[in-house]
Amino acid sequence: MKAQRGIQSVEVGGRLLLALVHEGRPMALKDLAQAAGMAPAKAHPYLVSFGKLGLIAQDESSGRYGLGPLSMQLGLISLQQSDPVRMATAQLPALAQAVGQTVGIAVWGSRGATIVRTEEGPAHVHVGMRHGTVMSLRGTASGKLFAAWLPRAAVRASDPDTPFDAAFERDLEAIRAAGIAHAVDAAVPGISALAAPVFDAAGYLVLSLTAIGPGPSFDVRDDGAPARALKACAAELSRQLGARA
Repeated sequence: MKAQRGIQSVEVGGRLLLALVHEGRPMALKDLAQAAGMAPAKAHPYLVSFGKLGLIAQDESSGRYGLGPLSMQLGLISLQQSDPVRMATAQLPALAQAVGQTVGIAVWGSRGATIVRTEEGPAHVHVGMRHGTVMSLRGTASGKLFAAWLPRAAVRASDPDTPFDAAFERDLEAIRAAGIAHAVDAAVPGISALAAPVFDAAGYLVLSLTAIGPGPSFDVRDDGAPARALKACAAELSRQLGARA
């Protein structure tokens, strides 16, 4: 596809906005310019123009620059238009190819982690995930992922009989540290799964990207290629939803 022509000055000035978003705090002119890769004298005119538009606001007492009211309004409108499941569904075909297995989306329902979308992978042996299936809290990657990040009260309300013993708590802590959950021969013998979290702007776990396949041919290591593909897709969706890295 032919590359579209843009306006270079807009892209250059946009680096200042990207720097503010990345740092997540008001910044002095010198620091902001350095983060954007330009001299302060070059950055200042852009900041003046952005200030007139409301994209940037300068604190009168400290002189530091932060995001302005228009940036906040744009962010709120973007969040209102965001549908996490719709956005994730669009990524499933490419994700299934990258992982090499069947992939799906699970959301938290009244009964627990529930599959709402699926996409078959290129593998010769397919392991199906059915829409509406509620995933076991301790026996599936998706269930453990939600248990690791959701408020404990919400998790217990959906499954009051599941014990949170010391071994399970260690498992959940390992999931939070690795950023991914896996299950091997747990709910179904011979079947393995991986699940990666997608967060919203408030840091809340909104859905799980889940991959499932036959154990012998499915690499479920935390640093394996399927896990890296799942985590990369989940991180990009989280970024689009406004989550901080």
